[in-house]
Amino acid sequence: MARKKFSSLEIFLIVLFAIVTVIAIALVAVLATKTPAVEETGGSVSTPATSTIKCPSELSETINERINCIPELFPTQAICAQRGCCWRPWNNSVTPWCFFAENHGYNAQGLKTISTGVEAQLNRISSPTLFGNDLNSVLFTTENQTSNRFRFKITDLNKSRYEVPHQYVKDFTGPATSETLYDVIIKEKPFSIKVIRKSNGKVLFDSSIGPLVYADQYLQISTRLPSEYIYGIGEHNHKRFRHDLNWKTWPIFTRDTSPVDNNNNLYGHQTFFMCIEDTSGKSFGVFLMNSNAMEIFIQPTPIVTYRVTGGILDFYIFLGDTPEQVVQQYQELIGLPAMPAYWSLGFQLSRWNYSSLDVVKEVVKRNRDASIPYDTQVTDIDYMEDKKDFTYDAVAFKGLPEFVQDLHDHGQKYVIILDPAISTGKRANGTAYETYDRGTAQHVWVNESDGTTPIIGEVWPGLTVYPDFTSPQCVDWWADECSRFHQEVNYDGLWIDMNEVSSFVQGSLKGCEDNKWNYPPFTPDILDKLLYSKTICMDSMQSWGRQYDVHSLYGYSMSIATEKAVQKVFLNKRSFILTRSTFAGTGRHAAHWLGDNFATWEQMEWSITGMLEFSLFGIPLVGADICGFVGNTTEELCRRWMQLGAFYPFSRNHNAETYEHQDPAFFGQDSLLVNSSKHYLTIRYTLLPFLYTLFYKAHQFGETVARPILHEFYEDENSWIEDTQFLWGPSLLITPVLKQGADTVSAYIPDATWYDYETGAKRPWRKQRVDMYLPADKIGLHLRGGYIIPIQQPSVTTTASRKNPLGLIIALNENNTAKGDFFWDDGETKDTIQNDNYILYTFSVSNNTLKITCTHSSYQEGTTLAFETIKVLGLTDSVSEVRVAENNQTLTPHKNFTYDASNQILLIENLTLNLGKNFEVQWNQFFSENEKFTCYPDADTPTEENCIQRGCLWEAVFSSKSPECYFPREYNPYLVSSTNYSSVGVTADLQLNVAQARITLPSVPISTLRVEVKYHKDDMLQFKIYDLQNKRYEVPVPLNIPTAPTSTYESRLYDVEIKENPFGIQIRRRSTGRVIWDSHLPGFAFNDQFIQISTRLPSEYIYGFGEVEHTAFKRDLNWHTWGMFTRDQPPGYKLNSYGFHPYYMALEEEGNAHGVLLLNSNAMDVTFQPTPALTYRTVGGILDFYMFLGPTPEVATKQYHEVIGRPVMPPYWALGFHLCRYGYRNTSEVQQLYDEMITAKIPYDVQYTDIDYMERQLDFTIGDDFRELPQFVDKIRGEGMRYIIILDPAISGNETKPYSAFQKGVEKDVFVKWPNTSDICWAKVWPDLPNITIDESLTEDEAVNASRAHAAFPDFFRNSTAEWWATEIIDFYNNQMKFDGLWIDMNEPSSFVNGTTTNQCRNRELNYPPYFPELTKRTDGLHFRTMCMETEQILSDGSSVLHYDVHNLYGWSQAKPTYDALQKATGKRGIVISRSTYPTAGQWSGHWLGDNYARWDNMDKSIIGMMEFSLFGMSFTGADICGFFNNSEYQLCARWMQLGAFYPYSRNHNIANTKRQDPAAWNETFAELSKNILSIRYNLLPYFYTQMHEIHAHGGTVIRPLLHEFFEEKPTWDVYKQFLWGSAFMVTPVLEPNVNTVQGYIPNARWFDYHTGQDIGVREQLYTFDAPFDKINLHVRGGHILPCQDPAQNTFFSRQNYMSLIVAADDDHMAQGSLFWDDGDTIDTYERQLYFMVQFNLNKTSLTSTILKNGYVNTNEMRLGLIRVWGKGKDPVKEVSLTYKGNKESLRFNSTSDKEVSDI
Repeated sequence: MARKKFSSLEIFLIVLFAIVTVIAIALVAVLATKTPAVEETGGSVSTPATSTIKCPSELSETINERINCIPELFPTQAICAQRGCCWRPWNNSVTPWCFFAENHGYNAQGLKTISTGVEAQLNRISSPTLFGNDLNSVLFTTENQTSNRFRFKITDLNKSRYEVPHQYVKDFTGPATSETLYDVIIKEKPFSIKVIRKSNGKVLFDSSIGPLVYADQYLQISTRLPSEYIYGIGEHNHKRFRHDLNWKTWPIFTRDTSPVDNNNNLYGHQTFFMCIEDTSGKSFGVFLMNSNAMEIFIQPTPIVTYRVTGGILDFYIFLGDTPEQVVQQYQELIGLPAMPAYWSLGFQLSRWNYSSLDVVKEVVKRNRDASIPYDTQVTDIDYMEDKKDFTYDAVAFKGLPEFVQDLHDHGQKYVIILDPAISTGKRANGTAYETYDRGTAQHVWVNESDGTTPIIGEVWPGLTVYPDFTSPQCVDWWADECSRFHQEVNYDGLWIDMNEVSSFVQGSLKGCEDNKWNYPPFTPDILDKLLYSKTICMDSMQSWGRQYDVHSLYGYSMSIATEKAVQKVFLNKRSFILTRSTFAGTGRHAAHWLGDNFATWEQMEWSITGMLEFSLFGIPLVGADICGFVGNTTEELCRRWMQLGAFYPFSRNHNAETYEHQDPAFFGQDSLLVNSSKHYLTIRYTLLPFLYTLFYKAHQFGETVARPILHEFYEDENSWIEDTQFLWGPSLLITPVLKQGADTVSAYIPDATWYDYETGAKRPWRKQRVDMYLPADKIGLHLRGGYIIPIQQPSVTTTASRKNPLGLIIALNENNTAKGDFFWDDGETKDTIQNDNYILYTFSVSNNTLKITCTHSSYQEGTTLAFETIKVLGLTDSVSEVRVAENNQTLTPHKNFTYDASNQILLIENLTLNLGKNFEVQWNQFFSENEKFTCYPDADTPTEENCIQRGCLWEAVFSSKSPECYFPREYNPYLVSSTNYSSVGVTADLQLNVAQARITLPSVPISTLRVEVKYHKDDMLQFKIYDLQNKRYEVPVPLNIPTAPTSTYESRLYDVEIKENPFGIQIRRRSTGRVIWDSHLPGFAFNDQFIQISTRLPSEYIYGFGEVEHTAFKRDLNWHTWGMFTRDQPPGYKLNSYGFHPYYMALEEEGNAHGVLLLNSNAMDVTFQPTPALTYRTVGGILDFYMFLGPTPEVATKQYHEVIGRPVMPPYWALGFHLCRYGYRNTSEVQQLYDEMITAKIPYDVQYTDIDYMERQLDFTIGDDFRELPQFVDKIRGEGMRYIIILDPAISGNETKPYSAFQKGVEKDVFVKWPNTSDICWAKVWPDLPNITIDESLTEDEAVNASRAHAAFPDFFRNSTAEWWATEIIDFYNNQMKFDGLWIDMNEPSSFVNGTTTNQCRNRELNYPPYFPELTKRTDGLHFRTMCMETEQILSDGSSVLHYDVHNLYGWSQAKPTYDALQKATGKRGIVISRSTYPTAGQWSGHWLGDNYARWDNMDKSIIGMMEFSLFGMSFTGADICGFFNNSEYQLCARWMQLGAFYPYSRNHNIANTKRQDPAAWNETFAELSKNILSIRYNLLPYFYTQMHEIHAHGGTVIRPLLHEFFEEKPTWDVYKQFLWGSAFMVTPVLEPNVNTVQGYIPNARWFDYHTGQDIGVREQLYTFDAPFDKINLHVRGGHILPCQDPAQNTFFSRQNYMSLIVAADDDHMAQGSLFWDDGDTIDTYERQLYFMVQFNLNKTSLTSTILKNGYVNTNEMRLGLIRVWGKGKDPVKEVSLTYKGNKESLRFNSTSDKEVSDI
């Protein structure tokens, strides 16, 4: 608790008293010496007048060896002379001006050997006294107590002096140990003692540096130390663990004062220090057993001087081979620490002055609600009645016993505070305070100097007496009072405070007598320079002695007494004792916290030093008040302190009254602080078995728990000064953030293998300082290789967690070995070890075998627990088998294991290794061929010779597809430097490592690269690798990304890390810890024309990459390479086709999803391998990745679409059925088709003509055979139809008559040219030469040579080209014929010659790059059937680019100019259909899947293609129904019409010279079938149109894979022969010939047959449906409402029909849906708010509609005529009514109860 609040008057008087005291001291000095207090200026006298003083000459003197002769005053020459010392002022005031000469001290005589060691009489050398009453003769004795512990003692020769009555350390009776690690040299004249380590001759203790002073109330001895590295003594607020040697005085005398930035003596009295000698680790410790007030002075030599006010000099010196050994030896002497109760290692919450129990309850509740792991609630003195011990406030804390019971019911504990001071007053109701009365009757109080009168002070309850805990009867009284109160309030532990002992009056109510005890001749540099300040008089008496001697033992004795009380209250239980005041040995009885600290960053940092010091002092259960006690904390400070405090051995959040609450949940249930606190406390609770085992080893062997780094890494001098990090035991390194606003810590990583605790990944750091990135919610936790850590599944209390399964984390070292141990008992019974009721294990790993050896098993209840998981970190090779054996039996296979190659972790699960038995676990490792990354992806076949010549590894492969030539795993061509983590991203530089880059890959390496990661959004990031010194081509496609990152650390879904050796980037999903990108793999290359990067994948479920024909929606990872390069290539297996989409979506094992875009437009290929992993290879540009974190498939897709632009909104009519054919010979054929379709009443909206309508295939012309086409188009448009024309990009340049398109193109300079010339790069495509007769018998290639014209390709990047193109389109629309949409084809761009008309390009390196991706015609050059790669294109900003770089953007560059021109020409929305596409093109165009084949296998591939293009942001997609190439056949075309009716872009299209395949062409049965299925489509168009609006407005998919909705059902991850329209409509087509059934997967939802409206009653299984020839299986998902409309011949008429609703109820009879409606044709109706939006909701038996937007009203279209309710339940419907604007009207209905269908 805080110090007493003083009044203004009191503060004034205290200050005045201090001033008067200083003046008085100065006057005393002046009067005593008859000299001025300040030396007058004048000549210096180098030696005193006394001739016997021998002072060193100025030349020979070592300044730092001066021992101060006037420690208590500012020195004057007169005092110095009076004391017989040397006077020599110095240029600073910290170096002594007056220092001892050789005339002080003692001489030894009669040195002799005794049973314990040696003995001598020391006689004082005649010299002036410092403080009077010097002892002329003293007794010096030594004790060789053990081989490594030496004691020497100097006492009064003639009479007994006070000695510490330590309750554990007993007198040594001998005999002396003969074999010691030390020699002792006694110098007789003058006396001094040296302790020397035999092994190296180092002098550890050397008192010859200064004289021995031994007076009645002043004892002084100095020692020179062999090292500057000194740790310990206390209690103080040391800023650094290693002592500052710069003339520092540290007073020791227990005092109630807060730790601040000064040398004040604090609560404890600790005189032990440890010193490390050298890098061998050899260390020693020094302990002075003395409890009197003292100061320890440290100076730079280094020298330590003790100045003590009483008692004796009783030193112990400990020699260890390591610092840890020294601490163990010290604790062996003073008493090993207590074994804590398990629950006391849980998190504790406390506050001074909750004010009432209601507030405490609220704190408990909110932290429970936040699921904070939390074992103990503590209350400070505010729970008491008037702050009286053993009472509680029956008003403010009414119901306290019941509250405690509630804590116990929740597995929690309750700890109360008890102060020693006992009130002398009455209870609040005027009755006697029985605790005081009983104590008075038993004479238990500390008395005044008379020994009988209780001394009266004042503390919290007012006037008080003080228990004398050194008195046996007081101990009994205290135990009795604790027991009595426990019967009233069932507390679990005791916190004892104010036991320095503290009083708010100076000395006593009466004051203190003027005597040598209260005013000794020497007062150490303690706070206030007054021994009885804020405590009781020094002459007061206790059983152990006078307060002058035993003051600093008060807390120690109270701890012992409280332990006795606990033994009485909690019979045979450990309970918990927390004390503020300590002495050597307190750890045997109690824990300690570091007192009333402040809520500052400095105090958080200093707490680590305090904790480490108390580890030395033998009190391992220690911690500071988390978040600070005094002052209002901040969220950042408290968050960082909670992170650190989670790893204090004693973990408690506590603060003072008047300040804001700071328990974790106070900051908000979902605050960053709460989440971070919960996370790290959960880790603490996971590690409690490890922590508990450390306490067992502390209790048994004196090992430290919170351990200084130097204790483990003493060979490394860097570790000797590290005190902002610490270890748990030998193996968990903790690195907190200790500076405000920091997210990077300069951390020292010792010389070992280290693993990130949270990820398990091995760190590359070793014996180096690193900038460790620790963002807002992170603390550094690293496991040391070579150790095995026991863990347990955590819970929110230890009561619950102790019942959970155990586990092991094995962190392998560089030798692949590890060791560990584990102690377990019931966690609360006292002396389980002594009573043989525990379990003890040792663990060891070597040679891939874990031995779990039970060395002790006598705790039967513990054997129900088992090790169920084992995690092995640092396994570099895959694991093929795990085997387990019990008690030396035969090893048997264990199947439940996984190996994480990204992090090199083996996880073994579902074990049942029950405690009490021995086990062996063995794993077999192998270098999996799946870990081979090909080193020879080139076009030619690798041989062993050319593989080795390249510098790669070769291994012949006979049965798999793995590469024979592969990269060495250690291959690391780039060194990482300058890694910088920030709140907005990461940057790093890569430097080509010439020594390592021995593998010769294609092209020339780039020497210096920059890695740049940007955290754009919480769910989206970019990572980019580029040439730092030379600008390279970057894709000129604009993306919708924030101009500055908008993510916040606390909300981000991901963490990023730059890896080294080899370089890589790791991206981890925070919520699961799953690594979702890991390029930390061999093979990274960044060469001028060859860039390669590989990444591991989080699962085998990868979707995307195109445009290539795939045989399943999920990619096959069995060593497949897919090329990407836009080409006029009909779909075929592994043939790169029209589009270029380097995007994939991946599912993670937990069901999360993410997407990855590589923004690169150069030719590339992607290799999948079963690792699982993929490798990108591209021939130019840079690496520019974008990742979208989802976390669901649909959300990840929406995030991607937001960046690339959401899909175009098609006009309503475009959702109708389309008809086309390449090969119409004239208008009449088109007219005939139209008439037949109308006659058959087959719904049909759009008619096309392919290039045959043109004159000689020239854009913007109409051929002679189609002269009537414009009139026909006008006619059918007048009948509600729409017309789409085709345009190819290539423009003929051989025209003999004026051809505006070419002429204006030349004028506008729109065509692609050779670089640095004005010459067009000519190609040949469809346009024929003028004035020739076409021989249709020629092959295509023959026709190219014979009749094709030279053609020029427009450069659509140019601004002038877009203007030219728009002009041509608008002119054609206005002057020749009308159209409603444009179909742009051949825009890969496609040419019928290779590169140019000569088939010869001018730059071989570009057309035949050093690496040629795995493309169709791989050896024929990139210019095969397209332009030469060296041709030049001009971007809109005027910069020049090579076609080599932008080839794959050609169709993309054409799409927007075409869409813009269409809308300008028509004034309507229109639709553009493009064959070649690139990411972002979906904003302007739809896509068809190209020139497919009339084959059954092309149907399911069309579903795959549609689903892929849904991912790619192009939802208006479809395939040519019935196939483009080959003659279709009846059954195939019928089934394809059923499927195609549910393509978003539903078009039947085939090639010339094949038979007709339109619906009217077959027979009446086929026509009727087509009419019926298309009528279903038209009926559902309002729903389909609404889905199109949703993805246009928000992104996402219309053709939706089942896994997007049902990602939690793993069978859906493989489904590709079914699909969804949106979330509610499932299509299961027949895709095979000659079948009348179809099998489909039914996800876990309620499903209704669309045809019958009935619940199919099937879920979560494969199911076989009837599928007669005229039926496609369609199902509506329960919980959804679908708007529909009666169908008609085309949408112009259907839009005027009545609408209807399908209301499909879910299991709870709920459903929801919406309708988007506009005029179907106007541009940007959503963006301009010109639309109508209504939401429908079914709640049991009530259906409501809510208008969300009313920007479009057309009463001719918007009429609801029918509601079909499916799944309504079996109860009969008695009435249906409509309520509108308050008016209720009954409606007609038809209801079938058994089918649960109602039509209204």
